[in-house]
Amino acid sequence: MASTLPTLRLILASNSPRRRQLLTDLGLHYEVRLQEVDESFPPTLRRAEVAEYLAAHKAEAYRAGLAPDEVVLTADTIVCLDDDVLNKPADEAEAIAMLTRLQGRTHDVYTGVCLLTGTGHRVVFSDQTRVYFRSLTPAEIEFYVRQYQPLDKAGAYGAQDWIGMVAVTKLEGSYFNVMGLPVHRVWTELEKLGLARLS
Repeated sequence: MASTLPTLRLILASNSPRRRQLLTDLGLHYEVRLQEVDESFPPTLRRAEVAEYLAAHKAEAYRAGLAPDEVVLTADTIVCLDDDVLNKPADEAEAIAMLTRLQGRTHDVYTGVCLLTGTGHRVVFSDQTRVYFRSLTPAEIEFYVRQYQPLDKAGAYGAQDWIGMVAVTKLEGSYFNVMGLPVHRVWTELEKLGLARLS
């Protein structure tokens, strides 16, 4: 595999503007490639297992279309309150309900990542961040949901949004993991593939 390392091309299989920005900020060159993938998971899975399962499941959907010199990066972020997985809300009402449950509590954010090369080499990992939310008023929650429409975000919030500035009092772990990509882990794995280099 060493002979192919310098020529690998990175494919980001994500529509998330936050993941795109994080890879760009790392100085990585990549192509975005998208396709619809079912995001359901077995109910027996818990916490990090869910994030890793979904990331790997997404990557498998791209396997057949990968060239030998390509590596696809897929990721999935979930919010866990106790053992309940809070995925993307279906509508404003569900977003308000999720944030009402999260306010005044501590929850965990897991992001699973899969790197799959066109030659079949696969790495799956996840990272965990504990997030502390202060108590919020119903008016604050409704303002955030109506103004920011966080329906594309696990747990119905983005740490980089207004609510992250006013509600998150402490983080234990990577802030970027909460944004959707544990970039410190991603960089390390891409280094092994020859894709992350100082220029």
